[in-house]
Amino acid sequence: MLNIGPALPETVEFFSRYRCKLHFIDLFGDLPKLVAGEDATRSLPQLFLELMHIPPGTRFDICLFWDLFNFLDRDAITALLGTLRPHLHDDSLGHGFAVHNLKTAQSGKVYGIRELDQITLRPRPAALPGYSPYNQGQLEKLLDCFRVNRSVLLAESRLELLLSAKLQA
Repeated sequence: MLNIGPALPETVEFFSRYRCKLHFIDLFGDLPKLVAGEDATRSLPQLFLELMHIPPGTRFDICLFWDLFNFLDRDAITALLGTLRPHLHDDSLGHGFAVHNLKTAQSGKVYGIRELDQITLRPRPAALPGYSPYNQGQLEKLLDCFRVNRSVLLAESRLELLLSAKLQA
């Protein structure tokens, strides 16, 4: 299980009920490097490989992206998925949030899981850099190794996306 975000206690507790390995990679703290191109010595693919440092042979059944895609430009999303692709399998699933309306404000929330049907929300300490959200159609074009199986319109013009791996061309 891959959680792209902080290791919230309720998420750790939830997944501790299952026999699984948890990988928490909080890329939100590295957004300044990822959105501003601050590090000109490394390409985005190199930067993602370094930041994610996923052990060889690791395969993820579930990837929780939360609202990360709303903060990455097209090149960063491509680099992220390029880093992640070798760690997916045909039955890998994903979850993320997008927006229905591109003028939707940043949510300012940190997400976790309390129960199978209950996501927790906590306020972020500060706004994150690089917010430029994608709607579902735009994301479907960018997420070349995932397809959107289901989307749900939420309050404040947000979308919840359930994804499945799409590894074959």
